[in-house]
Amino acid sequence: MSAATTRSRTPDRLCAEAVDLARAAAEEAAAPGVVGEHVGLVSEGDRVVTHFFECKELGYRGWRWAATVARASRAKVVTLDEVVLLPGSDALLAPEWVPWSERLRPGDMGPGDLLPTDAEDLRLEPGYSGEDEPLPSSPVSHEMAELAEAEDAEVTPVAPATLPTTPSRGSIASVAEELGMRRARVLSRYGLHTAADRWDDAFGAKTPMAQAAPASCVTCGFLVPLGGSLGQAFGLCANEFSPADGRVVSLTYGCGGHSEAAVMPKPPQPAAPVIDETRVDPFPLRPAPDSGSVPAASDEDAAELGHS
Repeated sequence: MSAATTRSRTPDRLCAEAVDLARAAAEEAAAPGVVGEHVGLVSEGDRVVTHFFECKELGYRGWRWAATVARASRAKVVTLDEVVLLPGSDALLAPEWVPWSERLRPGDMGPGDLLPTDAEDLRLEPGYSGEDEPLPSSPVSHEMAELAEAEDAEVTPVAPATLPTTPSRGSIASVAEELGMRRARVLSRYGLHTAADRWDDAFGAKTPMAQAAPASCVTCGFLVPLGGSLGQAFGLCANEFSPADGRVVSLTYGCGGHSEAAVMPKPPQPAAPVIDETRVDPFPLRPAPDSGSVPAASDEDAAELGHS
């Protein structure tokens, strides 16, 4: 029985006795055989009582069928109000719903998936959106627009608002475009720090690979420098045999693929042959008779042995 049954409000007698009415309503709303014993009641107000019945349906452990009955003032007929299935104190409930933006993890996105970015994302901040003030002699300036209207002249074939907004060289807008700041939003300082912490955890000085490395990436020839403030602490690994190939690594990271860690010795080369072209060594056309390991035999001895 829940804590609600301990209220000091006294239940209405006729409503409290309408257990059969409440059970019939619960059995009509539920599947056959899933409404169990009467487990209690609670007074919801004047002449309003809720009866609780055990739920025997599989998968709803600790849940209860709640049938609320009521009667009008000075009336002796009890009527049904509603029937619902409610969880009890030890009911098996689903976990709390978590928004998709908090459930998403790196690597969850696949081809064709779209990841909306929150308008208030702390990792981003507005980029440069201002425009340079046009020169007084420019066709799009306010002075020239007023003069054209007063003189009824056509300064441009189209409205100034439809003219291209290509920034002139050396202007603030051109510098912002060159630095990549004319985007709608750019990386904020918070986003920069979180990315740096994430990269340092994956490929930083505290990783087991870096602890066993013979040298750090700051002296490796396979390190590709990065521009901007990130270049002071990170670079890009370009060693295809390194576990961090194509990844942003900390300058304090390291692995066994360091370019200067173990220089392979050159293979030994045999000495070039020396040829003396100033003398001639005579070689006989036939070997000497006594040059072999078998002593030479005469023709008569060979004939006795059956040799010809």
